[in-house]
Amino acid sequence: MMHRKILPALVTLLILVIPLQAQQTDKGKLTLDRIFNSSEFRSETFGPARWLDDGTAYTTLEPSTANKNARDIVRYDAATGRREVLVPVASFVPKDTHEPLQIEDYAWSKDGTKLLIFTNSKQVWRQNTRGDYWVYDSKSKALTKLGGNQNAPSTLMFAKFSPDGTRVAYVRENNIYVENLADHRITQVTRDGSKRIINGTFDWVYEEELDLRDGWRWSPDGKSIAYWQLDTDGVPEYFLVNNTDSLYPKITPIQYPVAGDKNSAVRVGVVNATGGDTRWLQVPGDPRNNYIARMDWGRNSGEVILQHLNRLQNVLQVMAGNAQTGQVRTILTDKDDAWIDIQNDTLQWLDGGKSFLWISERDGWRHAYLASADGNSLQLITKGDFDIINIEAVDEQHGWLYFTASPENATQRYLYRTKLSGGEPERLTPATQPGTHSYTVAPGAVWAFHTYSDINTPPQIDLIHLPDHKPARMLAENAGVRSRVKELDTRPAEFVKVDIGDGTNLDGWIMKPLGFDSSKKYPVLIYVYGEPAAQTVLDRWASRNYLWHQMLAQHGYIVMSFDNRGTPAPKGRAWRKIVYRKIGVLAPEDQAAATKVVQSWPYVDPKRIAIWGWSGGGSMTLNQMFRYPEIYQVGMSVAPVSDQRFYDTIYQERYMGLPRDNGEDYRRGSPITYASALKGKLLIVHGSGDDNVHYKNTEALVNTLIAAKKRFTMMEYPNRRHDISQGEGTTRHLYELLTRFLEENLPVENIISR
Repeated sequence: MMHRKILPALVTLLILVIPLQAQQTDKGKLTLDRIFNSSEFRSETFGPARWLDDGTAYTTLEPSTANKNARDIVRYDAATGRREVLVPVASFVPKDTHEPLQIEDYAWSKDGTKLLIFTNSKQVWRQNTRGDYWVYDSKSKALTKLGGNQNAPSTLMFAKFSPDGTRVAYVRENNIYVENLADHRITQVTRDGSKRIINGTFDWVYEEELDLRDGWRWSPDGKSIAYWQLDTDGVPEYFLVNNTDSLYPKITPIQYPVAGDKNSAVRVGVVNATGGDTRWLQVPGDPRNNYIARMDWGRNSGEVILQHLNRLQNVLQVMAGNAQTGQVRTILTDKDDAWIDIQNDTLQWLDGGKSFLWISERDGWRHAYLASADGNSLQLITKGDFDIINIEAVDEQHGWLYFTASPENATQRYLYRTKLSGGEPERLTPATQPGTHSYTVAPGAVWAFHTYSDINTPPQIDLIHLPDHKPARMLAENAGVRSRVKELDTRPAEFVKVDIGDGTNLDGWIMKPLGFDSSKKYPVLIYVYGEPAAQTVLDRWASRNYLWHQMLAQHGYIVMSFDNRGTPAPKGRAWRKIVYRKIGVLAPEDQAAATKVVQSWPYVDPKRIAIWGWSGGGSMTLNQMFRYPEIYQVGMSVAPVSDQRFYDTIYQERYMGLPRDNGEDYRRGSPITYASALKGKLLIVHGSGDDNVHYKNTEALVNTLIAAKKRFTMMEYPNRRHDISQGEGTTRHLYELLTRFLEENLPVENIISR
């Protein structure tokens, strides 16, 4: 999904470049080396932290005094702050080595006596989801590696304790296994896993676009396992070519269905945790032309709940499947003329399983509903012309629903609560803290980890008491980074609204040079994304992305960004879904309209406008350069989709429908259609190992530009993926390339005076 990948890559991951000396003593001046080759702007970390089941205490990882290269697991009492080293680093040293495990993640058994440790991870598609698992028993003090003596390193996935803590199940090479912790006897639960049959995890497109990785669930009684199975037979293969790591090219095939092509056949089954035959749920419809977007056990161990989505992704059915018979019934249906966004990862059951929380846009806003388990009623909880963004917690004992929203400012995020029976929302986040707030609420909704930042201020994390939002103690203050950011010779980024006509106002932000003089005219760089997957205009810290843009402002550029209609801002369904079947058409129109307004500002040089973006933003950059050549003089497009027919089924069909039904709009929305109109200076950057937006997109575009006799600049990064970060020095090199291209083709010298 050209979105949470790179946006959060752009919004938190990489940035900056510019040829400046490695040694920099000026605290006010940003350089590439300060941003990329030092840790001075690196934020403090906290965690991974885990709330204990009663919500009164939490555990976290902290550097050990006994070994500076490893971490202890520490327990804190939320109310008093009392600290206790629960599992010291010495407990994490395997018998056959002197080095402690490097803990990447961990989980407690329900009774708190056993610890499941994840380490030595390897990347699978986008995330490191394959690795080694160990169990530490706090009673026996034993540390044991799971998988058996013959298990190869880094081959286990998604290990989880059984509800009673006596077993751990996991996925290995597309099959599910259960390991008894008393004697470490291993039972193979599924036996048909192969390169073609995937049990308990997912193929590329399901992971990328439905955010599904862990594909199995213990039943509440621990006797059964429900799991997804994917049959990838017939899904077309895309071949990644690695020309640099060996004498001859290495070919990596990835099954990747492009828009309109064949998906994996997907089904859900239930199998006894001791093995045996799988009982498949009898879900109606063609399994290659429908999606099972979510699955979990329901109110008890006799029922599995599915979220079933048709291929057009505009009808979502909540289905209950009988674990014994496989029979399925529909208990709720949501429809939309455009598409349905999957909101609920796991259904929250209330009133002893008689009802569950549901999120829907059926009244034009994203609201929370209370749905009856028998499907007979649906009661609106959050009322009003505003969107909820996330459900954060449910305090059923006291009748409260906690959620994030921002009714008055789509760039910000705040915590609210309302009665489960409905009523006026109550804002809990203090009015004195404008910006973005995120929460991890403890069971019982008395305590929460709270992260707060704004566009100009790095985040800090504290522990708060609810519902008064009273700070209890700081968890990660980030004082050093905050201080160094304040020392920079920069002007704070400002938020603006741009009226593009017909009553449409776009949110934006703008960064100006420190010595900004409103009587002069400056060159402008516009940062763009514009797809339905993410916003660029948010009042939150954007890490190195923010710093690189501020560095360019120090060099004399005005940098800005705008969120067009169709971005996922909390402005109502109509705002978000107006782009249905108009991806690549309406959003570029909005961005061009905003830029025309910017050109009229007295301090902007209307003949020196540049634009850049990554992934969907790279596509938007191409559309602007090709469709509006009179506006933009320079464009820098990173990892773009040049032709929408080349992108995957789930993402592209969600917003555009099927190519066979909507072929003309696919053509109209694809930048390659307009490439012959290029006039400005264009840089195209792509990694040849990109398994998301394939390098083919750039190669096809290059052919079209050559045929049209157009001049352009291109940079291939061999074997790099969609984030173009693999390999020593890659990120710095990329941003130096971008900076140099901008400065050479849109120089800041001779800023014009009015």
